[in-house]
Amino acid sequence: MLNRISALLMVVVTLALSGCGYNTLQTQDEGIKSAWAEVLNQYQRRTDLVPNLVSTVKGFASQEKDVLLGVTEARAKVGGINATPELINDPAAFKKFTEAQGELTGALSRLLVVTENYPQLKSDGLFRDLQAQLEGTENRITVARKRYIDAVAAYNITVRSFPSNLTAMVTGAKVKPSFEVENEKAISSAPKVDFGSSPAPAPAP
Repeated sequence: MLNRISALLMVVVTLALSGCGYNTLQTQDEGIKSAWAEVLNQYQRRTDLVPNLVSTVKGFASQEKDVLLGVTEARAKVGGINATPELINDPAAFKKFTEAQGELTGALSRLLVVTENYPQLKSDGLFRDLQAQLEGTENRITVARKRYIDAVAAYNITVRSFPSNLTAMVTGAKVKPSFEVENEKAISSAPKVDFGSSPAPAPAP
């Protein structure tokens, strides 16, 4: 008899939660995880480009030691953060991650500004290819971040709204951190590639 009552209560609770946003919370949470995975993927793509970019610039502008060191250190700082899926549930860790990525964005911007002073570097085929890859990656980062921001915004509204906020309290669901305005400014001023001012590559013999 007790087992039947327990089973009935479980059914009632399940139905109640379903009607109070439980399924919505679960669906939106999965959407956030997917969006975050893509953010990490694109940031990793950028991180992987840095060594070759620094090495190529160093071959033409070795005297720019401070700028090159800044990029290398910023990359190392990013690499020192364990960017797991659980990071989006820890506001402090999330902030540390975004700050590190912002520093790398700034360091790369300064590096590309410096390269404007080296025509030979700008006309190097490998450097131009790396620039194009970096620009494409920055664009992908912007798209991935926007998708994540939208997903978090929808989820956080559900968590705070009645009656789904009651379900959130029962299940332990909490609002998730997102990118701040300063982060958006940083990403919008990410390294730009201007091929118009670069000399055309020499024709093949």
